[in-house]
Amino acid sequence: MPDIIELGRHRLAVHAQGTPEAVHGGVILPAGPVAMLHGLGDTDFYRHGWNSWSPTGWRNLAAEPLRITDPRRRLTADDTAWHEDHRHHSSAVAALDAGNGDVLLLGSLGLGNPRLAADHDTLSGWYEHGSAPWFAAVGPETEVFARYSELLAKRLGGRRNPPRHRNVWSSWYSYYEDIDEHTLLAELPGIASLPFDVVQFDDGWQEIVGDWEPNAKFPSGMRHLAAAVEDSGKIPGLWIAPFIALPTSKIVRDRPELFLRDTDGNLAVTGYNWDAGYHSLDLTLPAAQDHLRETITRLTAWGFRYLKLDFINAAAAPAARGGDIGREEIYRNALTIVREAAGDDAYLLGSGALPLPSLGLIDAIRIGPDVGPTWSYYGLNDPSDAAASNAVAVSAGRLWLDALYDIDPDVAYFRTRHCLLTTPQRRVIADLAAACRFRAVSDPPSWLTEEERAELDAFLRSTPEVQWLDRNRVRIDDRTVEFPTDLP
Repeated sequence: MPDIIELGRHRLAVHAQGTPEAVHGGVILPAGPVAMLHGLGDTDFYRHGWNSWSPTGWRNLAAEPLRITDPRRRLTADDTAWHEDHRHHSSAVAALDAGNGDVLLLGSLGLGNPRLAADHDTLSGWYEHGSAPWFAAVGPETEVFARYSELLAKRLGGRRNPPRHRNVWSSWYSYYEDIDEHTLLAELPGIASLPFDVVQFDDGWQEIVGDWEPNAKFPSGMRHLAAAVEDSGKIPGLWIAPFIALPTSKIVRDRPELFLRDTDGNLAVTGYNWDAGYHSLDLTLPAAQDHLRETITRLTAWGFRYLKLDFINAAAAPAARGGDIGREEIYRNALTIVREAAGDDAYLLGSGALPLPSLGLIDAIRIGPDVGPTWSYYGLNDPSDAAASNAVAVSAGRLWLDALYDIDPDVAYFRTRHCLLTTPQRRVIADLAAACRFRAVSDPPSWLTEEERAELDAFLRSTPEVQWLDRNRVRIDDRTVEFPTDLP
């Protein structure tokens, strides 16, 4: 027989593996599968994505589910193990619009790759591996997500640092992979004259993805570059994708036994980028763990105290593995190795990160797709694609994570050079960065007009008061900002 629980003004029938327990703000449902008869009909459904880039936001249950249709892209930017074309799915937490400003929330309180699905009658949750309790609540959206965050912090770990404004300069959205020692050192004095905390060098410094040594464009080595940043008064930062390697990398050629296999015994393709399918370390293997540990130790020994860890969902990619351990547990163990090797004082930003199993281990998390210097790419029906409109919409759906991490919505733009964004579009992106209190910028000072530089300087120095009002609205000082949330 189902239990009848009262949440706010709602009485709900719940099938669970034991007796619900009333707690402040809602109820704890016992570990295992759960189903709730919500009685809300074809209301709006909140889908939370599996990793940083996965589609996240609200969509009516009568509409097509929010999802990635391209299988190649889905392998990188979502969980292919639980994709369905016609059922509304979510990862870790889901919610339904209960009317009158309230939402019904159901969220996992543990690991095991928790999944949720909904139709016009039922909201259900289950675990791919193992089980953990659930939290259910009805109330104003900001309040129930805040209470859910409190419980997650108690069970899995919370913020590693007090909330503050963080200013980062990144090379990616200006130079992309076309970086070199001379260009970056020439740009450094201009960057250092602005109130950035971190100068982070992105993809393009390494021999190839998987072989983490500097290429010929960095003849003095990365230790030299880190020292130059340190001498400028900033924190040196570096990009790395520590769990993956391209097929042509030396490590794949020399040590293929370190990588995940598919069901046929071949090296598994666990995602696509750089015009190729890439492979992932099998981080259940002691030798792969040793390789990861050595890599991170070496980078931090060069002097980099801020690491942008990219494509880290690859540690939990669907593939054949030995032993009875879940994908999220493998992922969390891998991040534990990274944290221990980098040291407690290193600042770790996770991109492609899984929010729940990253808790307590990394400092910041990317909460949306890459931005890009254009608002959208017409003809592409991909909510995870690198476009400013996608980054804003998905990030606006994840503002609740601010209680658990520093949240990075990706870079703001102040330049007009090499940028197709309009002034209002650049303002929306800057407002999102201000709301998140994580202000990353990729504009080289040499590309800026005097007016653009002054605007950037003022943006980096500001410390506005921020309040999340509801779904996609925030108050920034005395302004109310509503972020666009349309996704393809």
